[in-house]
Amino acid sequence: MPSTAPRRVLARMLVAALAVFAVSCGSAEDESVFVVGAGDSAESRVLAEIYAGALARTGLPVRVRTGLGDRAGTLAALDAGAVGLVGEHTGALLAAFDGTAEATTPAEVGTALNRSLPEGLVVADPAESADLRPRLLVEPVAARRDGLDSVRALIPRCPATTAGVATVPGLLPPGAAIRVAGCEFAAVTSFPSPEALVQALRAGVVGVGVLTGPPELVPAAEGLTVLADEDFAVRAENVVPLLRKGVLDDQRTRKLNYVAGELTTAELVELVSAVGTGSAPAESARQWLDAHGL
Repeated sequence: MPSTAPRRVLARMLVAALAVFAVSCGSAEDESVFVVGAGDSAESRVLAEIYAGALARTGLPVRVRTGLGDRAGTLAALDAGAVGLVGEHTGALLAAFDGTAEATTPAEVGTALNRSLPEGLVVADPAESADLRPRLLVEPVAARRDGLDSVRALIPRCPATTAGVATVPGLLPPGAAIRVAGCEFAAVTSFPSPEALVQALRAGVVGVGVLTGPPELVPAAEGLTVLADEDFAVRAENVVPLLRKGVLDDQRTRKLNYVAGELTTAELVELVSAVGTGSAPAESARQWLDAHGL
């Protein structure tokens, strides 16, 4: 069962964010229009447009509300009923609702997440092929020298290895400090950018680089060895719609599940990159929906 401490922390976050909504909502929302919420990241905005576009094609009046900030802001908007749905990551949500959970695989995380959701919130199907979990990278020479091709191979070396961590821009924020099951690094240093981390990794300042998402979003990381993690030593982070219970009927929930069945990591990376360089999220989402017949 979830501990009460994480729920108290989450409650304080929601109270603070709800105060903003009490002032900023102004006039009442048109209750006939379903509202999909988007935070500040490119990923959040493009996911919101994908879900909104898919639902609109079922005949549902829908619009996207942007500028909700970070995870605390989007959760507060859901709690207040200002929005009915937001795009999220399974592992980050689990960390928000149950900070003690040990689940790491997609199935384990899905089960634990459903148990931890506050009353009134549900999730649709996660996108099993949209894997946004952190990635571990090493310099190719070190990978060949030490036989490192996977996180499993790295784990025995963790106590003698220093690691660097950097946030990948454009993505939903990480849910908590990144943990690698069975691995305790000798030291961990945070870097201000992925580029700074890559530079340190290539210079041998750190032995392992940890990016908070796919390295394809970091051009400077090209050529580095990405360690496979088939054992899910790093917790699964699959894209998932989080919504208020009862706001969508079965037909529209199935539409969200169809989206989950089509979305891949590579496609989402491409969409996030496009939005990050100036493409309109709604247009990028429309093109993706058209390409998949959704």
